[in-house]
Amino acid sequence: MITYEYPLNERVRILMRMEDLFAKFYHFAEQPEALDHHAALLSLFEILEVARGDLKSDLIQELERQKHTLEPLRNNPSVKSEALEEVLRNIIRTITQLQGLSGKIGQHLRDNEWVMSIKQRACIPGGVCEFDVPSYHYWLSLGPEIRRNNLREWMAPFDPLNSAIEIILKILRDSGQPTLQVAPKGAYQQMVSGRVAQMLRVGLDESLPCFPEISANKYAINIRFTALGGAARPKVCDTQVEFDLTLCCL
Repeated sequence: MITYEYPLNERVRILMRMEDLFAKFYHFAEQPEALDHHAALLSLFEILEVARGDLKSDLIQELERQKHTLEPLRNNPSVKSEALEEVLRNIIRTITQLQGLSGKIGQHLRDNEWVMSIKQRACIPGGVCEFDVPSYHYWLSLGPEIRRNNLREWMAPFDPLNSAIEIILKILRDSGQPTLQVAPKGAYQQMVSGRVAQMLRVGLDESLPCFPEISANKYAINIRFTALGGAARPKVCDTQVEFDLTLCCL
């Protein structure tokens, strides 16, 4: 199965974008090659751009809300106590780490003139070639452990944000139950009927030669399954498509 996710509000959209950027950073940062570390640094610059000023307070508020929701379940015999306690410990630890962050998110990078000079040049296509920024070429020529340690140092203040986003999105994804749906001739519509959702998840058999294009609002969900047409324009599937649909809400 391939799972496609669609955020239904701006807050979840930002969290999903941040999750994607963190995953890219950690993947490339752990590789040994200079080009991988260049890609990691570009992901870090994008994280700096996406992390808006009130993100930290929003994350703390949501974690506090989840903590108060989960704590009464400690006396519920149908809930695994060890798993619940682990989740609560992670939430409490992450709240403490977020509260320990001082100043504006990413200010440590903004105060680093050299890093900011690389960020400015990186916006230009080919702008960090060795003849444009010899200092960056020198940094990329250093040993992989030196570069990796620098990347870890620059990422460290963002780590609590990543932990909080992981917790919140996991709770969100686990909140829904998948239901089998059918899209006649590749098109599906469902009226929301007052139900509140913050994320849609569409599970599709990987053998099917199509992908979902999703649009949704507070009234209806519309999914159109489309096939790639090679060099031609993608076209709507004209066959019946079965898929799993999950509505998730915190």
